[in-house]
Amino acid sequence: MAPKDIIVIGGSAGGLEALRTLVAGLPRWFPAAVFVVLHIGARRSNAPEILGRAGLLPSLFAADGMPIAAGAIYVAPPDHHMLLAPGRMRLSRGPRENYTRPAIDPLFRSAAEAYGPRVVGVILSGSLSDGTAGLSEIKGHGGTTVVQDPAGARAPGMPSSALANVTVDHCVPIGDLAELLVGLTAKNRPPAAARGPSTEERDMSGEFELNPPVALTCPECGGAMKERTVDSLPYYTCHIGHRLAAPDMEAAQFRQMEQALEVALRSLNERMSLCERMGEAARRKGHGMVAEHWEDSARETRERAEVLRRFLQQDWTRPEPDGEEHRAAGTGAG
Repeated sequence: MAPKDIIVIGGSAGGLEALRTLVAGLPRWFPAAVFVVLHIGARRSNAPEILGRAGLLPSLFAADGMPIAAGAIYVAPPDHHMLLAPGRMRLSRGPRENYTRPAIDPLFRSAAEAYGPRVVGVILSGSLSDGTAGLSEIKGHGGTTVVQDPAGARAPGMPSSALANVTVDHCVPIGDLAELLVGLTAKNRPPAAARGPSTEERDMSGEFELNPPVALTCPECGGAMKERTVDSLPYYTCHIGHRLAAPDMEAAQFRQMEQALEVALRSLNERMSLCERMGEAARRKGHGMVAEHWEDSARETRERAEVLRRFLQQDWTRPEPDGEEHRAAGTGAG
């Protein structure tokens, strides 16, 4: 049997308390790498320090490209999905899943794809259903699935969702989870995750993707549109009746795209101004570290705004002008 040397854990409300109980029971020689996602969003977090004080294993935020080693706890940092590749970790600011980034499902999916039956997936206390789909992926790739007993969870939603939708191998009270993990990893042969990177590494997901859209959306109201052809000219109609011929649809989409980019540039410019003002205020009060944080944010925002500004000013292949403009141009030339 494959060694169980990749432990992936997800929690939300009540998850940090559950993790403190879990890590307190793990021995210093624990022969697996532990990866943790908590629903912290973009907020600052001291979860690694809390977990490091609670038990014997070192705990730290994951970093992009960091090698994986046994006997350590890696925590997804704020506003980043944590993904696993053979032998290393990756961080992504891809789209939020289940309204959150970091999310549990991207970690679980990537672990299942990279490590298959070597993975143990654990769902702890939390609301709603993040982690259920990822736990199913782990099960489908031959891994082991574990859920905290919802009866003892502060927020039973996530464990209950997993139990209702996935064939779970173990459902245990949080006080028994460390002993279970020690037992599952006891027969490990190689120490955790010392496997080198694969030259045929799979796509990790968790990134923004450009897949074919399910349907085009109406520039007027945002509803899905059906395509119909009238005398060889495509027409697009949404479900409340907005109707556009293909050339008009192209022009409307172009205007919509420009407006979205301009809104993004405006937002970046406003954020830059806010960060600069907050940095100046912190300097006046003598709060140097706080001022540096705001100044770094302003600098980063300015750089990204400049990239977007240059992008907007590039030449684009624009839609042809409509018939009235064509006729006016023809009259003027005569």
